[in-house]
Amino acid sequence: MAKLSNATIVSLPTLEPSCDISPRDHTRATGRPTSYRHLDFKLKVMIMELTLNNGVTMPALGLGVFQSPPEQTTAAVEAALAAGYRHIDTAAAYDNEREVGDGIRRSGLDRSDVFIETKVWVSDYGYEQTLHAWEKATAKLGVDYLDMLILHQPAPDRFEKTTAAYKALETLLGDGRVRAIGVSNFMPHHLEQLLARTDIVPTVNQIELHPYFTQPPVQAANARNGILTQAWSPIGGITFYPGFGEHRKKNVMEDPAIAAIAQAHAKSPAQVMLRWHLQQGRSAIPKSTNPARIVENFDVFDFELSADELASIDALDLGVRNGPDPDVARLANFARVISEP
Repeated sequence: MAKLSNATIVSLPTLEPSCDISPRDHTRATGRPTSYRHLDFKLKVMIMELTLNNGVTMPALGLGVFQSPPEQTTAAVEAALAAGYRHIDTAAAYDNEREVGDGIRRSGLDRSDVFIETKVWVSDYGYEQTLHAWEKATAKLGVDYLDMLILHQPAPDRFEKTTAAYKALETLLGDGRVRAIGVSNFMPHHLEQLLARTDIVPTVNQIELHPYFTQPPVQAANARNGILTQAWSPIGGITFYPGFGEHRKKNVMEDPAIAAIAQAHAKSPAQVMLRWHLQQGRSAIPKSTNPARIVENFDVFDFELSADELASIDALDLGVRNGPDPDVARLANFARVISEP
């Protein structure tokens, strides 16, 4: 994939408190420059945006809130937006959409300046059920539209309901209640089945993707269909998340090859991995509730990995999935009821 494929760098200026121009308005006014702009005022943050297959632009780097306790989520979102993030990724199944909305409101930013992405859980699959899932999500988040709504799992044991759920996403898109739709954890055969039964190609496919598990066939299937690959667990957190990776012997954050690259650039291993994603044209949504780490994860726009460094990270792939297998039905988990607002 070409370096920084379909990406632009947007400069957001520091504005006087009395100034009523929003970062999005500034972006539109400056034409979304493709390189750092030399502005007459101090730059506050740099945002890399990716253009989706429906023309909507999305910040490439976002904050993930998987396993973020509700009581910590609001502060994490507020800290991320203060640091310059403009993309927050949550899910109905994370049970923290309400706190994400609180963090966005506390930030003082306009709703239109934050790209909000959430996911429909399997128990809400089906056409009418998914339309109601949108109602639940927007009520909890406190918004009247979503920037991105995606299906959380392919759930192949009930794929007719998965298809009906996606058709509901198409309706929501047509009605303007969402700006973009997509999927998560879909393997190539799931994508093939979905595309054969629906009308609109997903804009993103969010999958487990870090240096120890790069899923080349899924990335290739996404690219063939014009679907953006979005990485969850982009810095390998799944290799040590409670309930997932504590029994595993290899933690990608401690890999010596990544450590050597990090040392060469005076950056952290996490920053190197995030830069690896961005330079290969992917979206990444690192998770943290630590304010210092949140800031660190966003500080990835002032260095560049060489082709050899990118290749050396690619070569670390072990081909071993750490998260749940999308082809395995998890009946008790899939049956989890998503609460009403």
